[in-house]
Amino acid sequence: MRVIFTCGGSAGHVNPALSVAKQFERHYPGCEILFVGAVEGMEERLVKQAGYPIRLVRISTFEREISWSHLVHNIGNVFQIPVGQYQAAKIIKEFKPDLVVGTGGYASFPAVREAARRHIPTAIHESNAFPGLTTRALAGKVDLVMVGFPEAAAYYEGVARRVAVTGTPVREEFFTLTREQARLELGVADNQPLVVSFWGSLGARYMNRHTIDLVERWDREGRRFHYVHSAGRDYEVMSGELKARGVAVTGEEVRPYIDDMPRVMAAADLVMCRAGASTIGELTVLGKPAILVPSPYVAANHQFKNAKVLADRGGVALVEEKTCTGDVLYDAINELLADGARRAAMSRAMKELAAPHAAEDIYRELETLLH
Repeated sequence: MRVIFTCGGSAGHVNPALSVAKQFERHYPGCEILFVGAVEGMEERLVKQAGYPIRLVRISTFEREISWSHLVHNIGNVFQIPVGQYQAAKIIKEFKPDLVVGTGGYASFPAVREAARRHIPTAIHESNAFPGLTTRALAGKVDLVMVGFPEAAAYYEGVARRVAVTGTPVREEFFTLTREQARLELGVADNQPLVVSFWGSLGARYMNRHTIDLVERWDREGRRFHYVHSAGRDYEVMSGELKARGVAVTGEEVRPYIDDMPRVMAAADLVMCRAGASTIGELTVLGKPAILVPSPYVAANHQFKNAKVLADRGGVALVEEKTCTGDVLYDAINELLADGARRAAMSRAMKELAAPHAAEDIYRELETLLH
């Protein structure tokens, strides 16, 4: 058994593929798995960390906003298409896969398209509530389209041969700890609630400026809850500004990164973050109430659409970045922490939206293509 997983652009495209790859190893001991990603993409690092081989192709990216700079970018990238397609064809010819699975990002297009052309079984998975450009372009060419949100299935009607609602896989580490165990491991011994926030790298700088204001107010008003924030690339700037304002925080409260995310999220009473599909998958399996501030810098505003699905079901509070300030975030936190009944209802709504067996369900769907 030989399987190619192809993905890239963000961890939200790579992590689901890694989860399903593990399912194939369980069910087909000795199977050969190869990842295909983009040159200079983050997928190379993530896949190698997980212990899988990866080969890289040149890809073309396209800007959707209308401007001269974007037009020049798009014209230049047109000439990359044949290069990436040739590289993908070479990889498939040499590896001879029995199945090719794309989980999103421009990096997945060449290999899936080439496999479909050669009549090799193919499938794609779309994590977001609104389909990405790549999955839309491939939908009519593959044998199976899988979606993370039921709302996404309608976009493929009349286009895809078969559509399955599977949810989006979540790393196994998110299923191992209870809230109480996680708090104990983090050294949170009292009954104060824990709030966790992170904004990712895309657009994080703007949100981290608001978070500085939030932390200052949190400190000034008596630290009525425990707080952990991941500042990412802005850690030094954020730490320096807080120090200049006279706010002393520990390295556990404001961190460069949250390396133990499954533990920290399990311990949290409230999470504040963007609305990427992978993060939403993690929040739902944990049943965590959340304040979501979707990134407006992503294609087709898909994070807002993701968040809207959860907000409409009562699982999250939705705050748009254009109306966001430190005070808005702080007030939203305190409103939810003061209303235990609402948070309990939000937790139930999130669990109803969860797909804890998504990786296994995706594997079962893919298995039908092999027989």
